Amino acid sequence: MNARVERGRRAPLRGWGGVGAMAAGCALALASVLLLPLTQSTDAPEDARHTGTGHVAAGSQARADACKDPEKQTLPPSGADGPTINAIKARQGDKRKLIVGVDQNSYRWGYRNPNTEGAELEGFDIDLAHRIAEDILGDRNAVQFKAIPTNQRIPAIEDGRVDMVVRTMTITCDRLSEVAFSAPYFKTGQQVLAPKSSSITGYDGSLAHRRICTATGSTAYAKLAQDRQNGRLPSSADISVTVPNQLDCLVRLQLGQVDAVVTDGALAASQAAQDPTVELKGTAFTTEYYGVAMKKDADDLVRRVNQILVDYRADGWQRSYDEWLSATLGKDAAPSEPSAPRYLRGS
Repeated sequence: MNARVERGRRAPLRGWGGVGAMAAGCALALASVLLLPLTQSTDAPEDARHTGTGHVAAGSQARADACKDPEKQTLPPSGADGPTINAIKARQGDKRKLIVGVDQNSYRWGYRNPNTEGAELEGFDIDLAHRIAEDILGDRNAVQFKAIPTNQRIPAIEDGRVDMVVRTMTITCDRLSEVAFSAPYFKTGQQVLAPKSSSITGYDGSLAHRRICTATGSTAYAKLAQDRQNGRLPSSADISVTVPNQLDCLVRLQLGQVDAVVTDGALAASQAAQDPTVELKGTAFTTEYYGVAMKKDADDLVRRVNQILVDYRADGWQRSYDEWLSATLGKDAAPSEPSAPRYLRGS
């Protein structure tokens, strides 16, 4: 079917968690307030260095070009305290908490459950944040969550608004020039999400003349831009639609404003669970790893988180997967579990 005709016939889709209540004529701006920020607004101006659109300083690009196996560029684990951890422990009273940047609208990863008192934050990433707080401060609830959009993950770390980000954040060479990462805690890959009725078949020629939505600063956008330049993605594919938060892409898809979404398969599967009229198209076309992001000079915190991940993978990771992700990704967790970590960063 001609893409233009198909778009013309496309009716707005029904969604989940308040999204489905949006009429076709609703302003898209409503998507940004579907779930209110947990602690503070993060409407800081977007920094071009963090857009994922290729606006990277020459020095950073050179370091990125020299980077190999980014998921291994981290420090060996250690349970010892250091200056960063000591500063966290020195916080007094109600402020004695680990400050963690998270998502609050990624279903089953970090989202507010409307069926709980106070619409508590829940999900796979939230479980990990609680585990880190428990290890460092002795109390799994000694954590202050700050909801941050996709394009503010790195600025929030650099500006000191958060101690770390646990938010489905892929470890990449570009990002390693700006922040430090833990060892991987999850394995995934980019996939295409589109309406079940669409003739799109995956990451292939069927994306020609289609409007594709990605999150600003995401690895999805960077991949699409690169592939369109090298010819793997049809040059007629429109990748100009980018949004601050990944869920906004689903809203645009539901409103018929785009034809497809490209994001991590793990997130796409959760979005397909939110809206039964969309589905994953084709297979994953990249391999990516999520890591906990921290300041570049927070060596003691990086080592501590890596030690926590060693313990968590032995006792905790599988339970969290079973609770939050097995319904969308399948009962077999093996494809999502990273292999044994290697620590190639010396200092």
